Amino acid sequence: MFDHVKIGVSDYAASKAFFLKALAPLGVAACSEGEPSYGIELCGRGDASLCLYQATQRPAPLHIAFVADTREQVEAFHRAALAAGGKDNGAPGLRPHYHADYYAAFVIGPDGHNIEAVCHRRED
Repeated sequence: MFDHVKIGVSDYAASKAFFLKALAPLGVAACSEGEPSYGIELCGRGDASLCLYQATQRPAPLHIAFVADTREQVEAFHRAALAAGGKDNGAPGLRPHYHADYYAAFVIGPDGHNIEAVCHRRED
């Protein structure tokens, strides 16, 4: 559905460092960058990207969920996000109230955004 999503951040350097470290286990990396007012584009699998830019106002918190191919990637995301300064908002685990194989972890990022990694695959 999306080509890209662009969100404003209150501290560009801190958010850039957080997202690069937290999303590295999911195969996400910078694919282009300009001045902070233009921002950085983060790319992973597929064609969609997440763009961050320096905002002039503190943005309202969002919920952003990233696809993980494995449950191990969800766990690695959670560890990396916490190491990058994120706050735990839900340890890795099944969330059967969504569906039987919904395995996810949640962290709160620098601007209060709820960042999730989710694997929908059944455990082998």
